Amino acid sequence: MVFKKMLSAFGVGGPTVDTVLANPNTRPGLALDGRVNLVGGEAPAAIEQIAVGLVTRVEIESGDSEYAGIMEFHRMPVSGAFELAPKQQLSIPFQLPVPWETPITDVYGQRLHGMTMGLRTEVAVARAVDKSDLDQVAVHPLPVQERILEAFARLGFRFKGADLERGHIRGVHQTLPFYQEIEYFAAPQYAQVINEVELTFVTSQQGIDVILECDKRGGFLSAGHDVFGRYTVSHADADRVDWAQVVDGWLQETTSRYGGLRAQGFGAPQGYPPQHGYPTHGYPMQHGHGHGHSRGPGMGGIVAGAALGAVGGMVAGEMIEDAVEGDFAEDWGFGEE
Repeated sequence: MVFKKMLSAFGVGGPTVDTVLANPNTRPGLALDGRVNLVGGEAPAAIEQIAVGLVTRVEIESGDSEYAGIMEFHRMPVSGAFELAPKQQLSIPFQLPVPWETPITDVYGQRLHGMTMGLRTEVAVARAVDKSDLDQVAVHPLPVQERILEAFARLGFRFKGADLERGHIRGVHQTLPFYQEIEYFAAPQYAQVINEVELTFVTSQQGIDVILECDKRGGFLSAGHDVFGRYTVSHADADRVDWAQVVDGWLQETTSRYGGLRAQGFGAPQGYPPQHGYPTHGYPMQHGHGHGHSRGPGMGGIVAGAALGAVGGMVAGEMIEDAVEGDFAEDWGFGEE
């Protein structure tokens, strides 16, 4: 009997958990529906709490080094305390709201290189090893986001990769402690002026802040440097404008103040709607300890809370080391540098 209790404390013969999502595909601002299925072990188990949370891979800077960590950025309780009998089968439904700022992982059914997302289920068991399950989640773009991504493709930009950077963008209201960068190689018509462009969406129910970072080429008497532009769009604008024309206008405005596209003979787009954005001079991202690019130094305002339905004592944005297990970590590259 003592030996069995010891095995139970190490998770042997304890309850098992399997979470099943009704649909692993979602969009920012929607929800993930699913069920947490439990099967009791060899002995009664005191379940303290069941919670689900979204986890992803985030790039973190520390001094001059950068490494990847796993971050749980959104968490919700599914059940409180109860007793699970031996071999008892239990299925608990849940609906997890997906934060508006949740990064995009998939476009047209294809996973963006560098992006990972999962739903982690944690079953806290009294006096025993906690049980967990991890399920892949695909986050697809909202209509406006999709139109902007399409515009970059129409203009000839080639997708390079995407990642999440821990930090805040100065002057932009964020509820999550990181932001997504979608990176492109410059299209041929822009290649004399810029090397690459990084696109960031900061989304809310009201609209989307679009931040562009252009890696400008150096001239005969000037060094290359990064320039920034910020533009605000409405969700209702998705099918109202020519987004290729709008994005082209953003790129011109972002770079022209620093001797950019217009200096190379590119004219302002005809009919460019001014309500579709406002440029901001020198718009740096804030990181914990600076960044490899030319960005503002100093500690950014890292938000650690503001997750819908956050559990008391559980902080959104917490770095977790045991969030991923087995093949999931290997297949998705969680924890890799």
